[in-house]
Amino acid sequence: MTSSLIQNMRALMRQHAVDAYLVLSSDPHLSEYLPDHWQARRWLSNFDGSAGDLLITADFAGLWLDSRYWLAAETTLAGGPIQLMRQGAEADTLQWLQHNLPSGTCVAVDGRTLSVAAERKLRQGLQACQIRLNTRLDLPGLLWQDRPAAPSATIFEPPAAFIGSSRQSKLQRLRCCMADQGATHHMISSLDDIAWLFNLRGSDLSYNPVFLAHALISQHSARLFVAEGRIEATLRAQLTLQGIRLEPYEQASTALGELAPEETLLLDPRRVAHGLITDLDPCIKVLEATSPCLLLKSCKEAFEVLRIRETMEQDGAALCEFFAWLEQHLVSHRLTELDIDTHLVEARSRRPGFVSPSFATIAAFNANGAMPHYRATAEQHACLEGDGLLLLDSGGHYFGGTTDITRMVPIGTPSAAQRRDCSLVLKGMIALSRASFPKAIGAPLLDAIARAPLWAEGLDYGHGTGHGVGYFLNVHEGPQRIAYHAPVTGDDAMLAGMVTSIEPGLYRRGQWGVRFENLVLNVPTDGSEDSAFLRFETLTLCPIDTRCLDLSLLNQEERDWLDDYHRLVRKRLSPLLEGRALNWLQARTQVVGAATDHRAA
Repeated sequence: MTSSLIQNMRALMRQHAVDAYLVLSSDPHLSEYLPDHWQARRWLSNFDGSAGDLLITADFAGLWLDSRYWLAAETTLAGGPIQLMRQGAEADTLQWLQHNLPSGTCVAVDGRTLSVAAERKLRQGLQACQIRLNTRLDLPGLLWQDRPAAPSATIFEPPAAFIGSSRQSKLQRLRCCMADQGATHHMISSLDDIAWLFNLRGSDLSYNPVFLAHALISQHSARLFVAEGRIEATLRAQLTLQGIRLEPYEQASTALGELAPEETLLLDPRRVAHGLITDLDPCIKVLEATSPCLLLKSCKEAFEVLRIRETMEQDGAALCEFFAWLEQHLVSHRLTELDIDTHLVEARSRRPGFVSPSFATIAAFNANGAMPHYRATAEQHACLEGDGLLLLDSGGHYFGGTTDITRMVPIGTPSAAQRRDCSLVLKGMIALSRASFPKAIGAPLLDAIARAPLWAEGLDYGHGTGHGVGYFLNVHEGPQRIAYHAPVTGDDAMLAGMVTSIEPGLYRRGQWGVRFENLVLNVPTDGSEDSAFLRFETLTLCPIDTRCLDLSLLNQEERDWLDDYHRLVRKRLSPLLEGRALNWLQARTQVVGAATDHRAA
């Protein structure tokens, strides 16, 4: 199937005088997760990872993937027409094109899936080699006869009890930011920004409660471009009364083309697609800057923080019920990685306010845990048999917040080497969790704190240590990102109210993987709004199984942190539990006590 699709793409390329075609894992909103309608890269390559770019020429096809997907892709692509290209270890797509295409050739890509910033970089890089760029061809769309339709589910408003600021208030704050930058209009295409701004949610993307739309905001109007029939009459009337104009989704580009030359348009070049602005009058002044919504959304309101804390209690209680079930059934039943996901979703579903998982559960036993983005399937999964470690990374969307947690589960008796790795990774999570740091410090600069215990042993991991998390929104949210390889910019400042993950890891290919993850909240160290320093308040509430640890590797401060955390977990979750789940909580939050000097032995 893949071979014939690649050959058919090459035939279309010849018809359109295209020498190389780039298929991105993207949509007109540059989303992380994509509707089926925009899964052209997955359709052509048969690789279902959430990220990756496919490049096709007359005699080459390569899929560029980051280190999270290398192991899985080696199996999927083996023996096929597509070559695995290891992003970061080999030339990127632009460098490959520069080195392999002669001058006078043409590269094409669907401009609707390419950001303004990425289009500029690609065009300039190709022009330097006298290679043309065509952004108006959707060749997969011409080939994809049974392409899924665009999403059409109803867009909804969350219950009033979970909404903080009103739409009007958020629009006013946005307009103040626009005025400060001298913008008369602001185009927004990022779906989580739109969902946040209008207090609306949807189900167009897997695991992200957002909907396909564009928005054009001026000082006097708010235009929401969304497919007709997706907002029911009562909500539509309410939006109209609040001054929000609902217009057809396809009219967004036309609306930009109708702006007067004296207008000033603000857009985020990394979060608006090039294809959207092709009809823009070249006389219009364009301000390229990070969308104000990104920062406004990331700093959670006091109301939202209260709801998030409540949500963490409900999610923690669900996890206790699940882990109590798991321990009991491991003794008497033959369980697989697939059983984990099913019963975990069931446990969360019994909790008030639960809506859906926030991402595909990662339940990875032993060697499967060495693949950071592993996902068990009916065709390929492991049984939980023998001795080792189960890495469990999961999360949920609730009306009152979004959760993301990773825990290590002992299966049988973990080895000394496995317990040592778990302890080193936990030391990194504790170190960063305990840190105080200057307000507005660049998030990437905090990364070394979590990696230090591993670096001291000559060990490291390939992914970042932390990402922002939304309020009943995307589980991956900016602008903050704790990753030392990420550039430090003015947009990544750590500010009060941000919710971020802390998730160091360690992966031994073919053996096991380790990761611990909690969500934390940036709070002032002295409790005042003008505090010069921030610290982390741990939000996630779920025991850390000490049976996976070599406690002799934890110093007294680390043991104290673990005991204090478990006391907090027990206090907050006990009122929500009973029976087997309560007993499990009490057993897994026992005090570890004073450190012993294992070196003396």
